[in-house]
Amino acid sequence: MTSRFLIRHAHAVFTGLRGAQARSDATDLRIAEGLITEMGRGLHAQEGERVLDASDCVVYPGWVNTHHHLFQSLLKGVPAGIDATLSPWLQAVPFAFRRGFDEQRLRVAARIGLVELLRSGCTTVADHHYLFQPGADHDAAALLFEEAEALGMRFMLLRGGATVTRRLEDSERLHQAPETLDQMLAAVEQTAARFHQRGPGARRRVAMAPTSVHVSLPREQLKVVARAARALGLPLHSHMSESVAYIEYCREVHGCRPIEYLANNEWLGPDVWLAHLVHLSPGEMKLLGDSGTGIAHCPQSNARLADGIAPAPALERLGVPVSIGVDGAASNEAADMISELHFAWLVHRAQAGALSRPRPEGEGEAGGDAVTVEQLVHWATAGGAGVLGFEGVGTLQVGQAADLAVFDLDDPRYFGLHDPGVGPIVSGGRPRLRWLLCGGEVVAEDDGIPGLDLGRLRAQAGEEVRALMRAG
Repeated sequence: MTSRFLIRHAHAVFTGLRGAQARSDATDLRIAEGLITEMGRGLHAQEGERVLDASDCVVYPGWVNTHHHLFQSLLKGVPAGIDATLSPWLQAVPFAFRRGFDEQRLRVAARIGLVELLRSGCTTVADHHYLFQPGADHDAAALLFEEAEALGMRFMLLRGGATVTRRLEDSERLHQAPETLDQMLAAVEQTAARFHQRGPGARRRVAMAPTSVHVSLPREQLKVVARAARALGLPLHSHMSESVAYIEYCREVHGCRPIEYLANNEWLGPDVWLAHLVHLSPGEMKLLGDSGTGIAHCPQSNARLADGIAPAPALERLGVPVSIGVDGAASNEAADMISELHFAWLVHRAQAGALSRPRPEGEGEAGGDAVTVEQLVHWATAGGAGVLGFEGVGTLQVGQAADLAVFDLDDPRYFGLHDPGVGPIVSGGRPRLRWLLCGGEVVAEDDGIPGLDLGRLRAQAGEEVRALMRAG
């Protein structure tokens, strides 16, 4: 029997919708059979309902994180990569340590990352996992789905990997045997048959996601992989245009810019979303908008690696679906959705202001509305659910999944807010999670996760980091 709840007296309710519908007038939400069945004011409890008093709290849809690397949760702050740009960072951190991720270590890393996300109000996670090689002694895909299910979260595997060895890893120390094309396609098909769900209420999904498609597959395989994914009904995902190195490589090897290369090889469309998209020409931006290709916007990682700032607001105006991803903790160090959104709120304003020019040659001060809180909430909820293909998820409306966070603004950083509704994003930090529901079930309460020993997880993390350092 599913749980039934009545959330009452919320100070503010954000819906994940756009424009005038971004906030609801409701203070109360009724939940049954995993769905929101009623929203209003002054709702009365019915027999069998558990009442959750949300007085002085704000309610948001559960965050949808569209790009992560959970294994990197044990690679935070690695000294050799802390001041590096993307390419040397890849060599010093994920490529250098990836051989050390056996089944136990991957499980601990995934648990850390999922818990970190969950405690920020995240209910849906898409993990771009690319540690797949022939002869592995464990099923990484099944492990990741198991860890998410144990925490009650929705999970999507972005099944990465490569069929060639890229330049950056072409050394004895960094080399990892790639899969053949047949091995990759067969593995994705088997994983999809086991885990991929469609339609409203889906909790598990799979995407075809070669790690960085311009270097992870030879040119002749791009269309083959895209067509295989579409024949299986799977969306497509990859890293793209993260740093200027992508442009340099595509010009040298493919004779065009990165997005042009994808357009020429059937890798754009409404069933595709790409992580980063920092360095784009106007023509590439138009290609993305015209094709309906989405973005997983990862502003903290892009800043941390000195990639730059993706033009997410401009892309949205061109018709690109925008979502938010935290990327891996190894290039973020705090891979949670609250800090990601707080930074996004600031960085686009800073960028717009930096581009402003004084009168009379310019228009004077500008950029204060480069992104709004309501816009960011949409990107991180409905926007994310849309690019991932989770139906009935991402907004707080009657008939939608009851995936929602009740944030208690009881820390001094939130005191004095004239509009407490915006507190979780504009004030930063991490508000106390009074309740987090996914599919109408409580998965966190009073900042705690049922059955989870945080002290033990911390000890396990320390043990695994020390082992990685000794091996490295």
